[in-house]
Amino acid sequence: LCEKVLKMLKVNFETNIVSAHRTPKRMFKFAKSAENRNISVIIAGAGGSAHLPGMIASLTRIPVIGVPIESKKLKGLDSLLSIVQMPKGIPVGTVAIGKDGAINAGLFAASIISNFDNKIKNNLIKWRTKLSKSVKKKPK
Repeated sequence: LCEKVLKMLKVNFETNIVSAHRTPKRMFKFAKSAENRNISVIIAGAGGSAHLPGMIASLTRIPVIGVPIESKKLKGLDSLLSIVQMPKGIPVGTVAIGKDGAINAGLFAASIISNFDNKIKNNLIKWRTKLSKSVKKKPK
């Protein structure tokens, strides 16, 4: 869903699979090379102990948005609490659990990028205008 939002707003992006626990070297390489690859925002989905967004944020100055993935046992609350409870100095923007969070992560990333990219800014303004117009004025 996040990718769908980014495509709709015509935001260039790449998708990678990294894990803080299972592929730490890959995660480290990804985070450390992101700035040189001109990445403006990193969106990191994580479930369970959900260390990925925080670990990436500790390795780069690029803004990181953490998306808590819904888990079977605690419905994603474990993921949310893990991502949102970062120590001072290593901020991670955190969105809602699951699908709504994935959508909002894409919108949040586009909002950040729109500060220096007029094309994205205009696409975001058009999307928000369309969203506002979709709200009915009166109930049926």
